[in-house]
Amino acid sequence: MAKTDSTGSTWRPSTASTWRYRWAHRQNERRQRTYRDAERAWRRRDDELRRLRAAAADFGRQATAGAGLPLELAPGERVFWALPAVQLVELRHTAVLPAPDLCVDPGRSALHHRRPDGVKVTDAGLAVLTDRRLVLLGGRGRRDWAYGRMTGLAHDPAAPVTLIQVLDRRRTSGLLLPADAAAEFRFTLTLAFAEAIEQRGAVLAQLDELIAEHDQTRPFRPAIATPAQARITSLVPGGRRTVAVAAAAALLVPAALFESDPPVRPGSDVAAAATAAPTPGSAVLPTARAASTPASKPRRQGAPSAGPPAAKRDPLCGAPANPFGYDYCGGSRIRRPDVRVCDYFDCGQDFWAGTGYLVQCRDGALTLTGGRADVCAAHDGLRRTVWT
Repeated sequence: MAKTDSTGSTWRPSTASTWRYRWAHRQNERRQRTYRDAERAWRRRDDELRRLRAAAADFGRQATAGAGLPLELAPGERVFWALPAVQLVELRHTAVLPAPDLCVDPGRSALHHRRPDGVKVTDAGLAVLTDRRLVLLGGRGRRDWAYGRMTGLAHDPAAPVTLIQVLDRRRTSGLLLPADAAAEFRFTLTLAFAEAIEQRGAVLAQLDELIAEHDQTRPFRPAIATPAQARITSLVPGGRRTVAVAAAAALLVPAALFESDPPVRPGSDVAAAATAAPTPGSAVLPTARAASTPASKPRRQGAPSAGPPAAKRDPLCGAPANPFGYDYCGGSRIRRPDVRVCDYFDCGQDFWAGTGYLVQCRDGALTLTGGRADVCAAHDGLRRTVWT
């Protein structure tokens, strides 16, 4: 790799330092790739939140008079949404649903088209959302859920099922929708219910808060790695983990050999058998080695005994040395790590895409998925938290 100095002359790095330039090139490529993936994921989420905010602000302006629908509307009633191929479901047992709220879920969880246990399908048809009620026009008749009579509302987190309880109906019923339309239906139902109780401003405030929180999680552009930052462990396949395993083996093997029984030399048992045992009354002369051993000096009473030196405590509790003060001991969680953290720790490929706090996974990689349900899902599970 040729370089040009300030005088314009060309020079080439020595063979001993070429690996540093290769290390810096690989590090920069990996950091940029991780950053681009995280930036794309962040932007998709940001676009979705802002789309929902605009839809909530303009809600009601796109309402129609219900022309062409096989539904007789009340005077002044407006239609917000209509979807065919919707199934009517009922609970097989009695349940009490939570009261309807204005919580907005921007579709983070993936829904699968399945029917939960204890739910049976009783009809199918066209679902219509108006400013006063939710209606299913099925083959066996019509089912209405008026917003003013709703006492319970629940959305299944894993299936596209929404259950509703009303005052004038004993059995709990609801709708099973196509999986790709469930998120839009739930959002529209929340807006229609909020519009009916004159609380659409609460939904807008919640979306503004979600957008502000998401702005704080925007990934930072990673710092440029330089050849001077390369460590000698980069030359070893596996990096620091390989060196750590080799060092641990170098310490454990001698200890295991020291604690094991000494090997028996050939002929030692024969020599022991040929040695005559001393007879009673015969004096056993001390050997020259025993005679030359100086007598142990008596310890003065009250003087403290000199024990083994105390082991020094690791201030980082196993964490690599770093200028940020990050360790595995304890303190405060890290939600916005320094942009140079991957220069000192082993970061995972999806590092900057995380939205939680800093943790170390079982494979040694660091991620920003602490506090989430999928913490270290791609790295063999959670090992410990990184503190500051």
